[in-house]
Amino acid sequence: MYRKLSLFPRANYARDECRSSYKRVLRNLSTAVERLGFSNSNEYRLEDSSYISSDINPRAGFNRNEVSESVGVQTQTQSWSSNSWQVQSRNLNSNSTYWTSSDYRNGGSYSWQSGNYNEIEEMVKEFDSQCEQNFLKRALESMESLESMGHFLDLARLLRLAQLCGEHNDFQEAKVSLHGKIRALVYHSDANYLKYYTDLVIEEFDAFCRQGNVKMAMSSIDSLAILSYVVDLPRLLRLAKLCGEVEASQEAKVVHGKISSLGCVLDATSYHLLIEMYSDCGLMNKASCVFEEMPEKNLETWCIMIRCLAKNGLGEDAIDMFTRFKNEGNKPDGRLFRGVFYACGLLGDVDEGLLHFRSMFKDYGIIPTMEDYVSIVEMFALPGLLDEALAFVERIPGEPSVDVWETLMNLSRVHGDLELGNRCAEIVDELDPTRLDQQSRDGYLPVKESDVEKASLKKRSGFHALAGNPTNRVHEYKAGDTNLPENDELLQLLRNLRTHSVERGYVCLTKMSLHDVDEESKENALLGHSERIAFARALLSTGPRHQFTIIKNLRVCIDCHNSLKIMADIVGRTVVMRDGKRFHHLKEGKCSCNDYW
Repeated sequence: MYRKLSLFPRANYARDECRSSYKRVLRNLSTAVERLGFSNSNEYRLEDSSYISSDINPRAGFNRNEVSESVGVQTQTQSWSSNSWQVQSRNLNSNSTYWTSSDYRNGGSYSWQSGNYNEIEEMVKEFDSQCEQNFLKRALESMESLESMGHFLDLARLLRLAQLCGEHNDFQEAKVSLHGKIRALVYHSDANYLKYYTDLVIEEFDAFCRQGNVKMAMSSIDSLAILSYVVDLPRLLRLAKLCGEVEASQEAKVVHGKISSLGCVLDATSYHLLIEMYSDCGLMNKASCVFEEMPEKNLETWCIMIRCLAKNGLGEDAIDMFTRFKNEGNKPDGRLFRGVFYACGLLGDVDEGLLHFRSMFKDYGIIPTMEDYVSIVEMFALPGLLDEALAFVERIPGEPSVDVWETLMNLSRVHGDLELGNRCAEIVDELDPTRLDQQSRDGYLPVKESDVEKASLKKRSGFHALAGNPTNRVHEYKAGDTNLPENDELLQLLRNLRTHSVERGYVCLTKMSLHDVDEESKENALLGHSERIAFARALLSTGPRHQFTIIKNLRVCIDCHNSLKIMADIVGRTVVMRDGKRFHHLKEGKCSCNDYW
């Protein structure tokens, strides 16, 4: 009989499990008898053994300040973070016993041990307080101390701690370790128990998306993956749109990968969202791949792709895309032509733009609308051809709309023609007084509400890191900031690169420095511009030949633009620089904007 059993591993396993369970019961009974000590007149209570550390039934007693009793053990709910997370913890006292485990992976194999219960209770409270205050390092130390005493954390606390690790980039190893412990608990947990915490994490994910916190939303996705929950397509698309708005390039790639792993068929709208996401992050090669993968392309698809190429400084590619569109037998509409006009304006090639404008009516029978006229005025004014733009406005059939004059007003002020800008402002005020706020009346460029909201969204996103940085740390720099701990190292690197740049023909444009100092001081002042400091920091923190992105809130100055082109070529890097107006792709000593922006 014994030989037969040896031929069936599953039977042997079952028999060994029964035997080990039998031994474990005997060992627990022996410990209980030893503790109870029948010769001692003192009375002891034996608590319910259905509990594991601080874990209890998640469906019971989950209201704030609610206290429920079960087999003589009190449990009380408490909030343990600033969000909607709730966790139930047991009050440990000197008369109670508790479950311990030396390994999270034993799936519930526990032994009775005695210990200082007041000390454990205080340590658990201290751990919760540290999580509440985001003291991650102290919380990890508290967890290790509890484990060394034989007490391990419940699933809710482990999830909270893993979430905190997601907020900090210096604790990735701890995050991996926590994920392993969570998987072990998940493997041996009840389905209803897991569903409860899964629903909580989903609610947290939705809240983070509403707040614009990309970093924490990504951390929630990791937690859901450990809980064996696959995030659905609508939620992933919502997060993808958010990644594009905050220009989170690395997170955008991860989200796209998760969307692809779902294996579902995407519609045209979903593909458009991915294209715009990559475009907003400056990853036009990825956007082009998504475009080529589309099984069917509609008119909206081509229009989005042309505008995205133009916005990233790839005006020639945008014109080539329009040519390809026509060669494939498609018929353009007015919106597609407006995208072409925008690309021609960014390129400064207004002659080709006018050819396409004439082709609208001549070849395709499209009668220009006032929106088309606004696009032509913008095409003239973007490269600074303000006189030509004004002449075109005067030739518009009928009365030019307020949008035409407002576009000319803003671009005139951008290029420094305040007189023309004020003349246009007077006409705008006559046509529609509600269009001008106090800033516009005073001669300043109006700040769009969408731009303010976007800036606020970036602050709430949880990161402003240099894209392409493996550590994904936050690095923010201001011009002339000399208080950086690595300031000497960064400036020395920039000086060395400037020396090599001069050998390649670089000439410093000291006129960009408005300080009343000598030429050498002006050169040093230009060396401290924020984009150059960010460039030097990225070189030191990323791997060789690694591409990175620099994001600047203002327009890059001419001298920095010229310098960064040469420096990127010297170090053999491809650099994507996003200023207040457009993307600049620096590669092999050239920029995608063709030195015009």
